[in-house]
Amino acid sequence: MACDRWTKVGFSALLHFPLWSLPPRRTRLFGGGGLVWNKKRTCAAVPHRRILSLWFPRLAADQALRGERGLLTGPLAVVEEVANTQILRSLSAEAEAEGLRPGQPLRDARAMCPTLITRPANPLAEAQFLTSLRRWAGKFSPWVAEELPASLIVDLTGCAHLFGGEVALVAQVVMDCADLGLAVRAGIADTAGAAWALARFAGRGVSATRTGDAIDQEARATRSRAAKKRNWERGGPAPTLANPGSAATRIAPPGHARSAIATLPIAALRLPPDTVAALGRLGLTRVEDLLGLPRAGLSRRFGREVVHRLDQALGLDPEPISPARPPHHFATRLTFPDPIGTAQDIHAAIDRLLPRLCAHLAATGRGARRVRLEVHRADHTVQSFDLGLARPTDLAERIRPLLTLKVPEVEPGFGIDMIRLEAHQTEPIHAKTHKGHMNATDDVAARLAASTALDDLIGKIGARVGMEQITRLHPAESHIPEKTAKVLAAGWSEPAPDWPLPHAPRPLLLHRPEPVAAPEMPAIPTAFRWRRRALITASAIGPERIAPEWWLDDPHWRTGLRDYWRVETQTGERLWLFFAHGGGLSAGWFCHGSFA
Repeated sequence: MACDRWTKVGFSALLHFPLWSLPPRRTRLFGGGGLVWNKKRTCAAVPHRRILSLWFPRLAADQALRGERGLLTGPLAVVEEVANTQILRSLSAEAEAEGLRPGQPLRDARAMCPTLITRPANPLAEAQFLTSLRRWAGKFSPWVAEELPASLIVDLTGCAHLFGGEVALVAQVVMDCADLGLAVRAGIADTAGAAWALARFAGRGVSATRTGDAIDQEARATRSRAAKKRNWERGGPAPTLANPGSAATRIAPPGHARSAIATLPIAALRLPPDTVAALGRLGLTRVEDLLGLPRAGLSRRFGREVVHRLDQALGLDPEPISPARPPHHFATRLTFPDPIGTAQDIHAAIDRLLPRLCAHLAATGRGARRVRLEVHRADHTVQSFDLGLARPTDLAERIRPLLTLKVPEVEPGFGIDMIRLEAHQTEPIHAKTHKGHMNATDDVAARLAASTALDDLIGKIGARVGMEQITRLHPAESHIPEKTAKVLAAGWSEPAPDWPLPHAPRPLLLHRPEPVAAPEMPAIPTAFRWRRRALITASAIGPERIAPEWWLDDPHWRTGLRDYWRVETQTGERLWLFFAHGGGLSAGWFCHGSFA
C-alpha cells in the first residue's frame, strides 16, 4: 500500500537507506512493523515480528522414557547431584501427579513416593536431544535457536500462514510433540521475552501467594492501601479466564505484548530468583506492578537487569535471535554390487572417493584435519581407521599417501560391501600472500615445498605412532633455564620462526640441579666433587646471575639467587655450575648441565 508519511520507521533510520539505492524487487528492510519497497516504488508495511517459544518442561524425563519405551512403568524422576545432595531435576507426568516437584531432595521424594524410579541426569545427551528438536523445528521456520536447558526460540515472521495461521501452527507443534512422546508449552508474541513468558506462565491463573501487600502484614500507617485493591482481592468474584489448555491463552495478538504479559508473575521476566523474592517482599508480584514505576528507582535498587528484561519483553530493547548454523558434513561412500577383497580394489575405491571429498572441501574453503576410512564388510561389521594431518588440506595428493599406509591393515573378511571416507574434523584454509620481491623468487617456492614436505612427513609418522607422540619445542618467555622452551604437539603448532639468543651460552644437556661438594663460598672452587668423582677446575667463565620468579612458588628455586659459571675441568668435562645464595633452603654449589 502507498503512504505519504513515515509512520512505521523514524526518519533518522531511513537516512541509511537512500531511496534511489533501493532494489526494484520487494525487499524487507526492518524487522518488526517496518517498511518495504516494492516494484511500484511505494512503501508498504512489514508484518510484526512474531516469535514462537517452545518449552519442554519434562525434557529429561521424556527422553529417558523414549529410550526405555515399554520398560518403565510408574513415576520417573531424573536426578542430579548438587552440593553432595541428590535432587530431582525432571519429572514425568505420573511423578508430578504424586505431588513431587523439580528441585526437591530425593530423600523427601522417596518418602512421598516409595515406587519412584530414578535415572541419573545426562546433560550432554539432553543437549544433543535438544539439537535434534531444533532440526525438527526447522519445518516451521529456518530461524531456530536453542535455549538451554530445554527451550527453543523460533522466528515465525512471515511463516505462520503456511500452516493455516498461528493457532493451527501451535496445534501442529503440540501434535508432533505428542507423537514424539514430549510435553511442550508454546507461546507466541512480538518479542522473545514475551513469548518466553507466555509459554511458561500463561493460563496458570492468579497467584494466591502471600506477599507484603496483604492487609494483615501491613503496618497501621499503610492499611489505607487496602481500599485500592482489586475487587477480587477484596473478596469479590474472580475474573473469568480463558481455557488454560487452549492455544489462545498463549498467543498474544500483534502489538499487544504489553497487555498479554501484564498479569503474569514477575518471574516471567527471566529474573534471578533472589531478585524476584526481593520484589515480592515489596508487594510487586505481577509485571503490571512494574510498568508504572520510575525506571531510575528500579535500576538503583534492584539493578539494571530488571529494567533491561522488562524492556526486552516489551520490545523497547532489541533481543536478536541467533540461529545455530548447521554443522559441516564431509563424507563420501562407494557401494559395490559384489563384495571386494583385494588391495588393488581398495586403492581403486579410494581413488574414486578422495577427489569427490576434496572437491567438497575446496568448495566450502575448508581443509581436512582428521580423516576416517570406514570399511563395511559383508558380515555387517565395520573396520575404521582414523588419520591425522599436520596441516588442514583439501589436496588429494596429500591425503592419499596416508590412506595408502592403512590399506595393508584392512581385513576384508567375507568381502567388503561399502567403503566410506569422511573428514570428521576440518578447519578453514586461508590463502597465504607473499609481499615484496620475495614473491618472484624461487626461494619462496622452495621454502613452501620444504614446509609441505615436513607436514607430510609428520602426517606419515603420526599415522603409525599417533599424532600426539610427535612434539616440537617452542621458545617461551622466561629467563629461567628450564623454562626457556615449551613442548607443543607438532601437528597443531607452527615451527618457531626464530629463537631468541640467550645472554650467555646454554649447555647442550640440561638436567635437574645436582649437589656439588665444594666450599660454601661464592668464589669458584679450585677443586670439587660431583657424582662421586673428584674434579679440578682448569678454567671458569662467569658469573651470570639469574633470579627466581618471585611471583611463583617454584620448589626448585627456593634456594634464592644463582650465580652460574661455565667450568672446564682438567679431565675435559665442561659443566654448568651455579652457586645458590640461599633462600628457603641453605646455600651451596650445584651442577645444572653439561656442554658438548
